[in-house]
Amino acid sequence: MQRILAIDYGTKRTGIAVTDTEQIIASGLTTINTHEIFPFLAKYITTEKVESMVVGNPKNMDNTPSESAVAIHGFVKTLKKKYPDIPIYMVDERFTSKMAFQVMIAGGLKKKDRQNKATVDMVSAAIILQSFMEMKKSGNLPTAI
Repeated sequence: MQRILAIDYGTKRTGIAVTDTEQIIASGLTTINTHEIFPFLAKYITTEKVESMVVGNPKNMDNTPSESAVAIHGFVKTLKKKYPDIPIYMVDERFTSKMAFQVMIAGGLKKKDRQNKATVDMVSAAIILQSFMEMKKSGNLPTAI
């Protein structure tokens, strides 16, 4: 099987998570500076087979797009142009940062490590990916872009 890659896109940093080749486990891979996202993806996709990509879709509590939605939708548009053969899914990312923080506490990370925003972004990407995998398993996938 191929991997699924998740992206928690931000204007400064972008968290990346991937599945194992059997698509059982979602794991944080890295956090990179956002301006490096496309060179990173080009290198990663040439070394690993990627079945699909999942991008966090930021929404407000009332289900309207958040302020960062414009930047993320622009990123997704460019992503689709660069990788037209890889399906891209958008998954609601509300609460992922808070959930990531709780996961880090439960995992025993020290306070100093939990304050590292790069770690939060990577864990958030893993949570987005886990959410997508659960949707896939239940047959309730969003429409690919």
